Amino acid sequence: MRVIAGQYRSRPLRSLRGLDIRPTTDRLRETLFDVLCAGNPAALEGTLWVDLFAGTGAVGIEALSRGAKMVYFVESMSKAAEAIRQNLRSLRIEEGYEVIPQATLQALRQLADRGVAANYVFLDPPYRMQPAYRETLDYLASSSVLAASALVIAEHEKRFDPAESFGPLQRYRKLEQGDAALSFYRRIEEKG
Repeated sequence: MRVIAGQYRSRPLRSLRGLDIRPTTDRLRETLFDVLCAGNPAALEGTLWVDLFAGTGAVGIEALSRGAKMVYFVESMSKAAEAIRQNLRSLRIEEGYEVIPQATLQALRQLADRGVAANYVFLDPPYRMQPAYRETLDYLASSSVLAASALVIAEHEKRFDPAESFGPLQRYRKLEQGDAALSFYRRIEEKG
């Protein structure tokens, strides 16, 4: 596992065996960031990210490598949270991040209370935790944690569909690669 592009390009990342850690593959991460950057390498500069169920932190670290201003890594498993810290230390990343070792909804409420408004939220719960998708996406649909034009990306098994919409949060794109898929959501203003 490695950083794909940007400041830390080709640098290795550590992973953990077992413990429901299933890092986003290099290939899927590359596809994700190719979509988000759409040919503009500077597209992510200055953005704010929330990496939920962060695991090894690979997605958030990739965002930092590509110019994100701040990444909040939310990971409730202490060994995984420590792996994120080790990966950040090994890359000598000293600022622009916070590791939050809490349950997802608790961390999101805390971020909302602090006035955080993310441009991107990435979530990748262990595949066996299918209810976590609905719970998290339902919360995000009405949360102030999402900036007005924020994107929410959910990684999931190809054979599992989190759903098309969660209130005003609507899926606008789905990409499949191998056994995995990425669902892209954004808020659609309801006409009234």
